[in-house]
Amino acid sequence: MTNKNVFVSFHYGLDKHYKNLLNAWDANTAFNFKFTDRSVKVPINSNNASVIRAGITKKMKTARYCLVIVGQETHKSQWVDWEIRKAKELGLKLIGVKISNSNPSPSALLGSNATWARSFSQEGIIKALNQML
Repeated sequence: MTNKNVFVSFHYGLDKHYKNLLNAWDANTAFNFKFTDRSVKVPINSNNASVIRAGITKKMKTARYCLVIVGQETHKSQWVDWEIRKAKELGLKLIGVKISNSNPSPSALLGSNATWARSFSQEGIIKALNQML
C-alpha cells in the first residue's frame, strides 16, 4: 500500500485506542499499512470552539482522506459530525469503518458517498483506501 495522507475522525473519549492501533500498524514494518496521520496529535489548548475548528481545519487541509472510526457513541459526537462536514467541504475522500456492524453511523456520513471498510482490520481499511484512488 502506498502512503496515504489521512485525517482520522473518531470519538476521542471512547475510541482513541483504535486510532492508536492505526498508528501502530503504520509503525510495524511487518505490516503493509502505510499512512501519514494528519490528525491533531495534541489537544488544542483552548476552550474556544472557533480556535479548535481552525486547528482541525489546518490539519485536514494537509490530508487527502478522512477516515471516520465509527464506535458505539460516535453518532452522538458533534465534533465528528463537524469534521465529516468539513471534510466534504474540503473535498476529502471519506472512508467509514465501524468497530461493530451494529454501531449507528453519524448523520453527516449518511448519503455522503463514503467508501466503507468491511471491518476494522488492516485488510479492510487498506482495501477501502485503495478504492478511493
